[in-house]
Amino acid sequence: MDKMTLHRMEYYGYHGVFEEERKLGQRFYVDLELELDLQAAGRSDDLTLTVNYAEVHFLVKKIVETKSFKLIEALAEYIASSLLDTYTVINAVTVKVTKPHPPFDIHFQGVTVELHRTRK
Repeated sequence: MDKMTLHRMEYYGYHGVFEEERKLGQRFYVDLELELDLQAAGRSDDLTLTVNYAEVHFLVKKIVETKSFKLIEALAEYIASSLLDTYTVINAVTVKVTKPHPPFDIHFQGVTVELHRTRK
């Protein structure tokens, strides 16, 4: 299966277990791998035969910046289901959500969840 990958899209959202996270917000990164047939679009140079990645970016931006989840697992799940519901040409999606600066008194470069969902 062909793939379209969107790397490290950056958004500001209000997700987290702690109330301060949902009140003050923080930066999140989202990576997507969309599995779909790109042959017709590649041969015809026709945007309507593929997924417009600018539209995908704005859909994910709207989700990350207007919804609020306690868990980044729930955020990733919502993104995956929204993409599969919106774009019928997508057969499967891998969503990776990174919280680069979790509010812990320990030093590491963030936490990431990654999930893979297929069309049912």
